[in-house]
Amino acid sequence: MYGDEALILVEIGEPSTGYTQATEESNEEEMRVNLDLLEERRETALIRLTSQKQVIERYYNWKAHLRYFKIGDYVLKKVFQSTRAANAGKLSPNWEGPYKIHGIEENGEYELETMDGKILPSSWNVVHLKYYF
Repeated sequence: MYGDEALILVEIGEPSTGYTQATEESNEEEMRVNLDLLEERRETALIRLTSQKQVIERYYNWKAHLRYFKIGDYVLKKVFQSTRAANAGKLSPNWEGPYKIHGIEENGEYELETMDGKILPSSWNVVHLKYYF
């Protein structure tokens, strides 16, 4: 640099301030203090994690519009790309039906039946259904 050769501190032999201040006794003392504080740090991390999960849950519950249906209600089910007709374009309907709620399973799943009484082979989640008025 400007005619001089650049030297790294290791080459010069200058010890760093952290190295000059550390001794074996102070290092062991610091390790003991860190081990004593380890359980406290774990507890604070658990508290922080729990509060973060509560914030996420509150936000989800505020945004989610959960629907519940009764047996006998009429609903429309969402049309997916895999169930859409082969020649259907982008202007084809996004919902099909109406279907009647035949049974309620756990975790928000519903058994559907067509208007002529045939039960669909798979159950449908509540997020893919909406009321038919």
